[in-house]
Amino acid sequence: MSGIEDPGHGHSPAAWTTVVIMLIALTIGTVFFFLEMPLMVWLSVVLLVIGLVVGYIMTKAGYGVGGSKTVSKQH
Repeated sequence: MSGIEDPGHGHSPAAWTTVVIMLIALTIGTVFFFLEMPLMVWLSVVLLVIGLVVGYIMTKAGYGVGGSKTVSKQH
């Protein structure tokens, strides 16, 4: 594997925060779907989108992969 560099797997504060928020939103949405509470399901969709926005903002603030505020791991 000469010349191939590991692109990373999103191990950054921005990625982890985004994934946690989105997992919480999906869990809440699933529960409320089974409880037949459509308003809460749609609010969980809003939370899902908020998770994406938070991740984007954190990436732009330097907390993404290779960002200025993150420390890269040495293999």
